[in-house]
Amino acid sequence: MNTDLYSTTLRQLNAKIIPFIIICYFVANLDKTNISIAALQMNADLGLSASMYGLGVGMFYISYIIFEIPSNVIMTKVGARLWIARIMITWGIVSAGMSLVHTPTQLYVMRFLLGMAEAGFTPGIIYYISCWFPKSNRARAMSFFYMGSVMASIIGLPISGTILNMHGIADIAGWRWLFAIEGIPAIVLGVLVLWRLPQSPDHAAWLSTEQKGWLKAQLARDNASVEVGANHSWISALKNKTVLLLSLVWFLQAFGSIGITLFLPLIIKSMASDQSNIVISLLSAVPFIAACLFMYINGRHSDTTNERSWHLGLPLILSGLSLAIAIYSGNLLVAYVLLILTVGFNFALTPIFWAVTTEKLAGVAAAASIAFINTVANFVGLGLPPLLGKIKDATNSYHYGLLIVAVALIIGGIIGILVSRPAPSRVSKDPASRLS
Repeated sequence: MNTDLYSTTLRQLNAKIIPFIIICYFVANLDKTNISIAALQMNADLGLSASMYGLGVGMFYISYIIFEIPSNVIMTKVGARLWIARIMITWGIVSAGMSLVHTPTQLYVMRFLLGMAEAGFTPGIIYYISCWFPKSNRARAMSFFYMGSVMASIIGLPISGTILNMHGIADIAGWRWLFAIEGIPAIVLGVLVLWRLPQSPDHAAWLSTEQKGWLKAQLARDNASVEVGANHSWISALKNKTVLLLSLVWFLQAFGSIGITLFLPLIIKSMASDQSNIVISLLSAVPFIAACLFMYINGRHSDTTNERSWHLGLPLILSGLSLAIAIYSGNLLVAYVLLILTVGFNFALTPIFWAVTTEKLAGVAAAASIAFINTVANFVGLGLPPLLGKIKDATNSYHYGLLIVAVALIIGGIIGILVSRPAPSRVSKDPASRLS
C-alpha cells in the first residue's frame, strides 16, 4: 500500500470536508436544542407546564419521523450537495420563525415544521461521509462530525444563555431574540453548501488524479464486503436483521442523547435552583466537553486497534450505570460529576456506531437504512420528553424518568456489543487501519 498517498489523501479530506460539516452540524443541533435554554423563560411566557413543554419538544420528532426516509431517498436522486443545502435553508427559516409564536399551539406547529425541514440532514451527512472516507478512518471522521453536535452544547448553550439575557431589548423577550438570531446561520450555511461540498471525489478539484483513483478504489474494496450493498433495494434493506438490530441499539442510545440533552438545563436547575440562567447554561455545557473528548479518544482508538464491538457497547453501559448512581447520590457535586460522565459515555459510542453501520451497508440501501435507523431512534424524541414531563409533574422529581433512561442505556450497550461483532473473515487486515 502507498502510505504516502493514503496520508496525503486523508489529510485533504480532513481539511476540506470535516471542518465545514462540523460547522453545519453545530448549527443544526443549536437550532434543534436551543429550546432547552429558551424554556427557562418561554415556558412561563406561554404558560407551559413540564408536560406541555415535553409535547412541544416531541412535535419536532413526529414530522422528522415521517419525512426522514423519503428525504434520504430523494437525496440519492438529486445529490447530497443540493439536498443538504435545501434542508439547511428551510430549517433556518423555520427556526427563526419560532420567535413569533404566542401560544402553545403555535409552538407545537412550528416544532412540527422544524422537524419536517430538518428531516434527512443527519443521515444525509453520515451517508455523505461514507462516500468519502475509507473504513480505516471512518470512526474518526464520524467523531469529528459529531463534535459539531457536542459543540452546540459546549459553545451554544452559553451563547444561548447570553442571548437570553437580551430580554427586554426593544421590548422583546430574550427567548424570542434567541430563536431569531440563531436561525440565521443555517440559511447562510445552506447557500455555502453549494460551493463548499463536492458531489463526489470526481468533482473534488483539490484532489489529484492519483488521489481520486486511490480513494475510489479503496472505497470500492470496502463496499465489496458489506452485508447490504448496491444490489439491494432500499425496501429490502429495511427488513435486514442487522439493520433492525442496529436500529434497536440506536433507539436505546437515544434515551440518553435525547432525554438528557433536552432536559439537562432543567435537571441542573432543579439541583441548583438558586443559580442564574447564565450559570445554569454554563453548567449544562460542561458535560459536552467530556463528550467531545470521549468521542475523539474512542473513535481514534477503535480505528487504531480495528476493534468495534467493545468500543460501541461498553460506553453505553457505563453511561447507564453513571446515570443510575447519580440518581441515588445524596451529594450534589458527585451527582453532577456523574451526569458529566453519563453524557460523555453516551456520546462516546456515536462515531463507532455509524462506522459499524456504514461498514455493513452501502449504496442507496445504505442511505435508506441510515435514515431508517435514525427514524426509529427519533420515536424516543416523540415519546420520552412528554413522559419525562409527566413524571416530573406527578412526582416533582426527574429521578424515576432518568432511571428509565439508565436501564435503556445499559440494555442498548449489551445489544450493541453483540450486533457489532464481525465475522472473523470480515476483520480488516489493512495496515492503513493501524496508522494514526
